[in-house]
Amino acid sequence: MCVGKCSRIVGPCLLVLGTLSVAASVLLLFPGGTWRYLAEGHISQHAKAVPGIWGGGIAVLLAATHITAVGWRCGCAGCSDCGTRRNAFVSAVLSKLALLGAAACFVLSGVGLTNGPLCFYNATEHGPLWGYPFLDAVPSGKGLGENYLYDHHTWSTCLEPVGVVAWNVVLFSLLLLVSAAEMVLASLQILNGCLGCLCGFCEGK
Repeated sequence: MCVGKCSRIVGPCLLVLGTLSVAASVLLLFPGGTWRYLAEGHISQHAKAVPGIWGGGIAVLLAATHITAVGWRCGCAGCSDCGTRRNAFVSAVLSKLALLGAAACFVLSGVGLTNGPLCFYNATEHGPLWGYPFLDAVPSGKGLGENYLYDHHTWSTCLEPVGVVAWNVVLFSLLLLVSAAEMVLASLQILNGCLGCLCGFCEGK
């Protein structure tokens, strides 16, 4: 496949994925669709880190915008500067940044999914409090932290925000899938950009 044609496919795909990543990360700040818990500071630390905005979002969208612009300039008639090796080099560099951002988003989302949400729950020793019930559980082999992703019955441990466990699981899982796809596409574009640096673009050849 020509370097320009590949860019016209990878660029728009990264634009869509980057937008999804930003949307998922923003929604994590508003569990249950309300802003009250964000205002009160009752948001998990990995949701506050918004990895889907700066990692899977901005870094990827910057690369995607350049890749898409270069790809479509190559597809139009009369655009003589579309296939320069400089554009291919910039594309490869931005794709490397996108790869790093997506990788950071993947790691932080995985940790956030594993630790579980910050919620108001009834601790047996200290009474109701805000904390991480699935992370704070004693690792006895049967603790909540060991199986909450697989045992939906334990999700009722969180009393507030309502439905926060499902909210956390769905959105962090979405971030994991999106960032994994971004890493694959960014890696492909790095190779594509390197080929463009070495061989130039093949549009019209």
